[in-house]
Amino acid sequence: MKNYFLFIISVLFIGFHSLAQEKKVIRIINSDFIDMNQTEIPGAILFTGNVQVEHDGVIINCNKAYHFKDENYVKAFGNVRLNQGDSITMTSKYAEYNGNQKFAFATGDVVLRSPESTLTTDTINFDRSIQQAYYNTYGTIINKENTLRSKSGRYFLNEKKYQFKTAVTVTSPESTIKTNHLDYYEDSGHAYVFGPSTINNKGNIIYTENGFYDTKNQTSNLSKNSTIDYQNRKIKGDKIYYDGKRNFSSATNNVKITDTINRMVVTGHYAEMHRAKDSMFITKKALIASFVENDSVYIHAEKLLVTGKQGERIVRGFKNARIFKSDMSGKCDSIHSDQQKGLTQLIGKPVLWSQKSQLTGDIMHLIGNNKTEKMDSLKVLNNAFIVQKDTIGNGYNQVKGQNLYGKFRDNKLYEVDMVKNAEMIYYMYNDKNELIGIDKGVCSNIHLELQDNQIQTVTKLVNAEGQIYPETELPENARKLRGFVWRGDEEIKRLEDIFSAEELALDEKAQIQSKKDAIADEKPMEIKKETLEYGKPVKKAVAKKKKK
Repeated sequence: MKNYFLFIISVLFIGFHSLAQEKKVIRIINSDFIDMNQTEIPGAILFTGNVQVEHDGVIINCNKAYHFKDENYVKAFGNVRLNQGDSITMTSKYAEYNGNQKFAFATGDVVLRSPESTLTTDTINFDRSIQQAYYNTYGTIINKENTLRSKSGRYFLNEKKYQFKTAVTVTSPESTIKTNHLDYYEDSGHAYVFGPSTINNKGNIIYTENGFYDTKNQTSNLSKNSTIDYQNRKIKGDKIYYDGKRNFSSATNNVKITDTINRMVVTGHYAEMHRAKDSMFITKKALIASFVENDSVYIHAEKLLVTGKQGERIVRGFKNARIFKSDMSGKCDSIHSDQQKGLTQLIGKPVLWSQKSQLTGDIMHLIGNNKTEKMDSLKVLNNAFIVQKDTIGNGYNQVKGQNLYGKFRDNKLYEVDMVKNAEMIYYMYNDKNELIGIDKGVCSNIHLELQDNQIQTVTKLVNAEGQIYPETELPENARKLRGFVWRGDEEIKRLEDIFSAEELALDEKAQIQSKKDAIADEKPMEIKKETLEYGKPVKKAVAKKKKK
């Protein structure tokens, strides 16, 4: 009994399945004339004048049609118009339609229209079974304000998407996209590119090999070898966001911004650029490299801000600021560098190492000469202190006072004036490098002259008091001025040393993420949620009433 029941169910299932699979036949709804002469076209019936054909939701209108009833096939001539509900309309000079395969072929001034766009080409194939239309005969698509031109393309009706895998150009009033692989969603105007691609937005040239561009809002998300060229500034990063309306861009991981006008390169793992404001913000292993007089000046801080136009650039560094060049380095809490004034200020516990001299004070000013592009002078304001380690013995040459004023020649410190409440300890040697004694004294001002990075002469000015002590007569605890701190172990001697341990750890994490992103970037970017849900009604959350 059970087996008999299963047999009946199987028969019924096969019967229903067969009915579902039964192919629908093409029907001729209207025609002015009918010719059933089999001599001219064997197996076909000729219909002429206001011909209308129907098949499974598709209506075809034309001037003349050959209906091959046995093959469930029709050939249409003259003013052919195919309608599939409200989704598409296709017009052409000639078309063929296979009812068994639900496949249409149209040629001769073909125009395919959807509610959002119009495609014009010579030949189109339309596969209704998968709801896709494709062409290989150069086509132009007009979608609102965008025009797409390509050698070939495919239209996905359900997704309302055009796909191109040959050269395609998308043109709008604000931008132009050129690529060999593009997915374009006609409702949203969202474009996804893969492979070498360029986007020109108001003169900003974007290059990417995997990216997204919103043609309506002029926003973009880019990855894989992506760059944005703002005429004289170029930004590069693993991930880039671009907003054309705001003239804004941001980049994440392995960021590099090249400023050809100001001869400056900025690097870090996160950066923002406002073109209209002519400003840049950089953090996460942030570094600015400026090229001056065949040398490079590097500025680092946890956060760097660059503002101003050419010749008026201002660099601000916040928290753990550091500066480095081949013959000078320094540290401070923050830094402020004004290109127009030629003034760089080291603020908050600054220390500067120039050749073999260590300079400290409350505030430091480095003044440059914009004409010669060389260092001109130095100011150390409040609690100025200059120290040089004795190259022969174990002592330290020291000079302190309220303010220090120094002069540079060929970017080397050669003259220093210590002004007000000056004190000094200086190790004196003869021509045989034998220690003569230790000069310790006070005065109002002290003048120093340096040569080959060493203090050569010391001149005490106004109310000079002091004494030269034999080495044995000056105790060790008296050989250091009050406030003396030697920070030689902190000196930045190589560019690699400009970064803290925290910054290097952050860099390591960024490189790990960069490798993961590089693997993901070998595939086209995933379609964004806002693309898939574009135009759909927003679901409102309904608050549930609590049971009493």
